[in-house]
Amino acid sequence: MPPRSITPTFVRKWLDTLSEKPLAEIAPDPTRAAIFSADMINGFLREGPLSSERVNTITEPVVALFTNANTYGIHDYVLLQDTHHEQTPEFRAYPPHAVAGTSESAMIPELAGLPFADEFTVIRKNSLNPAIGTEFNDWLDQHRDLKSAIVVGNCTDLCVYQLAMHIRMWANANDLAELDVIVPANAINTFDIPSADAQGPGIAHPGDFFHEVFLYHMASNGIRVVASLA
Repeated sequence: MPPRSITPTFVRKWLDTLSEKPLAEIAPDPTRAAIFSADMINGFLREGPLSSERVNTITEPVVALFTNANTYGIHDYVLLQDTHHEQTPEFRAYPPHAVAGTSESAMIPELAGLPFADEFTVIRKNSLNPAIGTEFNDWLDQHRDLKSAIVVGNCTDLCVYQLAMHIRMWANANDLAELDVIVPANAINTFDIPSADAQGPGIAHPGDFFHEVFLYHMASNGIRVVASLA
């Protein structure tokens, strides 16, 4: 018998309402659309102490979305990537990972090898947040005509959440009512550490629970969550 889901029933019912949407509906003007990715790097998908086979399953849908978006006419891609200092305080909470200059901090080859990879804007970050200590807000300020912001990557409850919420809050604070933030659920994921009794913060991390509840939380804050984009 499979383990009982710990996700609240109302969240699961909402998830059942999600459907695939065409890019042309989500981003009717490709010249005013961009794809943002969080941490599509080796250190979370392929190697190192925080790599996860569960997270690696988003490689195919993310690469497919980038490819379809390029064919459709989207040419703005912003890739936020962990690139840590060796002594970053974040390593008090997580094992050392994605240190600058290591292969862990490199973009996965499936994205780096795309024929339009020269269109990518790579923004390196030293924390979960995409904008603290980075040039991300400068990029947003230079693209105030943006209408569709599609967010993919990992992890749902960490860097994806921080990225999608930052774009949404930036648009809210600047009264940019036209900007729609979209998260395709099949192109994001988080890691799994099964829960058990007497496990505290930082030990148990049931993947399904955090993935599903944070999708719901993003939707509750005005982010458009869809099952997938075609």
